[in-house]
Amino acid sequence: MDLLTYIKNKIKEKRKEEKELVNRLLKTEDKTEAKSLGETLTTLRDEIEKAEKDLEEAEKDANGADDGNGGEGEEGEEGRGMEPLSNPQIRGGQVLGAYRSKAGENKNKTNDPFDTEEYRTAFMEYVCRSTPIPENFMDARAATVTTTGDAGAVIPTTIANEIIKELKGYGNLYAKVRKMNIQGGVEIPILSLKPEAKWISETTPSEDQKISVNDKITFSYYGLECKIAQSLLVSVVSLTMFQELFTQLAVEAMTKAIDMAIMNGTGSGQPLGITKETRIPAENIIELSDAEITQWGTWKKAVFAKMKKSYRNGEFIMAQGTFDGYIDGMTDKNGQPIGRVNYGIDGGETYRFGGKNIETVEDDILKPFDEAQTGDVIAVFTKLSDYIFNSNMEMKVVNWEDHDTNQKKNKCILIADGKLADPYGTLIIKKKATDTPSA
Repeated sequence: MDLLTYIKNKIKEKRKEEKELVNRLLKTEDKTEAKSLGETLTTLRDEIEKAEKDLEEAEKDANGADDGNGGEGEEGEEGRGMEPLSNPQIRGGQVLGAYRSKAGENKNKTNDPFDTEEYRTAFMEYVCRSTPIPENFMDARAATVTTTGDAGAVIPTTIANEIIKELKGYGNLYAKVRKMNIQGGVEIPILSLKPEAKWISETTPSEDQKISVNDKITFSYYGLECKIAQSLLVSVVSLTMFQELFTQLAVEAMTKAIDMAIMNGTGSGQPLGITKETRIPAENIIELSDAEITQWGTWKKAVFAKMKKSYRNGEFIMAQGTFDGYIDGMTDKNGQPIGRVNYGIDGGETYRFGGKNIETVEDDILKPFDEAQTGDVIAVFTKLSDYIFNSNMEMKVVNWEDHDTNQKKNKCILIADGKLADPYGTLIIKKKATDTPSA
């Protein structure tokens, strides 16, 4: 076995070992074991780096020795050719390491200073060990990102993009609302007066009408904050593992917060939720009692009859318990199914009620009917694309030491706001007090 083949085989073996270590790190929940595996992984990657550098040098030497004369070097170039070796005693016994070809570097090269491995590594050190971000990145941040007075680090571009992408996958409500990226404080006008055509005679002209816009929605600056415990990150020593853990924690917390704000946000310090929107017409607020929620005739008269023709392409949003306990299996007076579950060819469930799709949510977003109190919202009918979620899509991380608890903490911040742009087709369904039988 010649030198090049030997080194390539060793690199292949170590890459396989590296993959196995990463999988073990992903699965373990023991901090001590995670730290030990991380240290082993770091050592292994150092060996791979050196081996790939050795491979590069060996390939250069082999190319230099091949001068068209059977591999013999010219006179005066002693040492350029290398004799094949078949034992591991090469360069002090070390043959492994992490090398990147220049072709690979050029392929991944980016003009974004926050999308480089150098910055991502510095960012990991900042969050895990409070190591200051190098000044050259601070200068770049000042030139490209508007920041507050808080000392913080911009999340590397690759991490921020992955968080936003994951939110679309995990947040059922967020995935369907309309996303915008406009400057905070901008007002969106709403046309409140439509012209009316009138019949006229030869002597009676119609009155002049003015089209006015006297209603508007304004987007403010609200910060969505996700705090992460230092102890969860300290044991993660590799850049790849740090990114995966950080993304997972941020996605889980921020997805829940965004979905809850879309439905129940107060509008004070957070987006205004659909159920808190005061512009929804009063006739669109409907109440159903224990007896009425199970009756198709009541739903048809009290709910479906309120759906305006131009707004009937919406969907119902309710807790899973409400659908399973009261909607699924509902039939009309002829026994025809009104609420049911359809199964597609992929085995996925599709919930429908009276020809409308149903999006089920967790109980902390909308309470199930059985757990709801009188006056609580138990279902909403709306077109989620009528809700606008406005975000600058720029995220930053800040860390500090909490002297009250003697802990180092980290938080992830997203600037965003949200409002229902068109409220006229939204129906809010609340739980009505139980009817008391007369004596």
